[in-house]
Amino acid sequence: MKKMLLLNFRGSNNRLDEEAREVQNPNRMFDSQNNNRGGYNVGGLLYYAGSTLPIEWTNQHSCMNPNAHCELVIQYMCGDLVRDGASRGTIRTENNQCRNNDCNTDFEYGMNENFEYYQNCRYRLRNKGLFIADQNLAGNRKYARNTRQNPTGKRYGYECPEERDYYPYWEPSPWKDIVVMTNDASRCPFYQEESQNVKSRWTCVVPKNVTEKYTGKFDIPNNEADCKAFRYPKNDPNGAKALWTEIASHGIPAPDCRESQFSRDNHLGNGIGGQPLVYNWTIPNTLNHEQCVMRMRYNISTGDYDGWNTSSGNIASANEIFYKNLGFSEADAASDRGYVFEDNPEVKVFNDLGLELELAVNTAQFGRTFQDRSFIFAVRPQPSETSGKAIHNLNVRGKRGNIVEVFPSVEYDFVPNNLEAANGDYVHIQWTGSNTNNAGNDGNGQQRSDRNNIVLLNSQVYPEGNGVQFGPGAKYGHYGTNYPMHLDNSTFLGLSREDRESLAFNVPGAFGGELSQLDDSSPYFNLGIRQISQLGTFHYMCTRNNDFSNRDQKGRIMVSSTPTVYESIGWMGGQLKVADSKAWVRVERGTFSKLNTLKLKEWNSKDGENLMKSKGGAITVGDDFASDFIVLAPETKLTDNGKKVTVGITINEDASDIGIYRSNTENFAGWTKIDANINGRMAEFQTDQGGVFVARSHTNIGPIIGVVVGLLVVALIVIAAVVYFKKNPTKWMAMKGNAKYVEKSLSNKV
Repeated sequence: MKKMLLLNFRGSNNRLDEEAREVQNPNRMFDSQNNNRGGYNVGGLLYYAGSTLPIEWTNQHSCMNPNAHCELVIQYMCGDLVRDGASRGTIRTENNQCRNNDCNTDFEYGMNENFEYYQNCRYRLRNKGLFIADQNLAGNRKYARNTRQNPTGKRYGYECPEERDYYPYWEPSPWKDIVVMTNDASRCPFYQEESQNVKSRWTCVVPKNVTEKYTGKFDIPNNEADCKAFRYPKNDPNGAKALWTEIASHGIPAPDCRESQFSRDNHLGNGIGGQPLVYNWTIPNTLNHEQCVMRMRYNISTGDYDGWNTSSGNIASANEIFYKNLGFSEADAASDRGYVFEDNPEVKVFNDLGLELELAVNTAQFGRTFQDRSFIFAVRPQPSETSGKAIHNLNVRGKRGNIVEVFPSVEYDFVPNNLEAANGDYVHIQWTGSNTNNAGNDGNGQQRSDRNNIVLLNSQVYPEGNGVQFGPGAKYGHYGTNYPMHLDNSTFLGLSREDRESLAFNVPGAFGGELSQLDDSSPYFNLGIRQISQLGTFHYMCTRNNDFSNRDQKGRIMVSSTPTVYESIGWMGGQLKVADSKAWVRVERGTFSKLNTLKLKEWNSKDGENLMKSKGGAITVGDDFASDFIVLAPETKLTDNGKKVTVGITINEDASDIGIYRSNTENFAGWTKIDANINGRMAEFQTDQGGVFVARSHTNIGPIIGVVVGLLVVALIVIAAVVYFKKNPTKWMAMKGNAKYVEKSLSNKV
């Protein structure tokens, strides 16, 4: 059983283009703690800085579940010598065993951490303050390569076991933090403050000429006092000295930190709602390197003792808490019945019966870290024309075989399976695969090979389902069909005919040959970055692997006129923002008690009004729209204990006397006014539930009423004058005479 499996990025589990079902060398690069089945043969891809990459995985044991404490840490590192290698052997520990007497540059072997890093770990004294339970770390098991989980110091590439097992680590590490996901989000401030992204590390540096010549003949101190006292040869006052040295932080932002997603025990599968466990990583714009690697570590700890506050210095008090939690008042009473924290204890459940039950306890694994790593990937600067626009990565996960044969991996699927984008966004379509999958695995086309393509599905053939369309705009292709639409009749994201042919036949990458099942095409395909220029909902398939009743490989892309923003926000708080800052949501720390996936979407007033009318809704408050429609999902209650999130909406320039109203997108029935603070063109308000929000302007009728009344008064005067003069014609003639006299008088004066 593979306990931690990366699906996208593709996790290696120490594989390298292998044909057997079992990993040939589980010690090749890193200690996964997984069994030897699982992992992909190849996985290198190219990404662009600033793009959004969904990282998907499965973990066997639970997270956000009282059965275990769970921490997940995703990191990356880059370097000119980072590589997958060409051999399945483990890189050597002595330079004279490598080509040109330099293991760092011997490209036969895969390497993530380098030679000097491991040599330092190999002979640096371990942290003796760590809790080791009853594991034997006495005698020569005194180095950072010896841990409770790995007491013998077994080697896995150039990985340092102590650094692998603990986070945040106190010595310098080449790994840069992306995100920490935890059962207890109150730890997040600690994780972020202690991350090497933002905090320097101190280490004991022994002169290079000493380490190169005498490595293995002395111990490297792990603290300032012993480092300053270090001499080689030992006790020689004139011997070489070590230097307690500060290593600068990585100089990048602190990692994201949030609650982990829920997953159940003994299950390598999807999370709640049947959706994959996923973290959407926006690749930093500052990252630019051809050789990077990503790793994900997964720690589970038992609740039988306090793993956070138990150390070698307080084992007695930890044991006291342990036996008292089991109902014993004294340690001897607990020990007499076998209730001690040790390997495979035999316990007397009933004191008056001579019956003992052996527990499957391994103290090396009661706090245990699993791991998977990607293959080498590249990150390049995004093209200038994409600046300010979203870039979505569309990839493929899974490998050849049926669901049993590929387990603990998965069958083929597009990642993300449902992609929401805005018209004008960019998409980078790319996948890879292997030609050396397990012999006999089920599938179509040439044995052992992975191949993929994308073609639009055929239109709906007959009425089915509830008739409600899943996505926006016109519908292209239909999920219920399994035949592709002819290229002459199809359209896909507004891509050219040439691009659609490339997606269908993996061109470039193939020129002629047998392409009906893509056998003569390459397992790697890269369409490059393309701009989306067509609204609608597109349903597509892979013709080779979509095998009805055996496996499904279909995907959906929903393109709207305006962007949709997703963000998972928990106790730590966070913010969502629509492009151009037309709308945003701010969640203060402590507002949420659990992880919530929020969705923020914008419709212009015309589209929003049309959608409202199509669902039989109407808005009768106000006179005109003063903003776009803003949708915050889920549209249910978001918070507890009266706490609220803050929402901002941009107001139209010519709007006045503004009111903010809320309804729902199901039927737009009933609009409720919300108290809001209007400051210039920005309206801010607080809400404890999602929904659809819009600003409405109200005409100021006071001046209008004054004008109307004035006109009525003038009209009444005119009418009264006409009636008066009709009744008194002599008066009218006299007034006319006076008017002529005045005219003549003025004329004379002029």
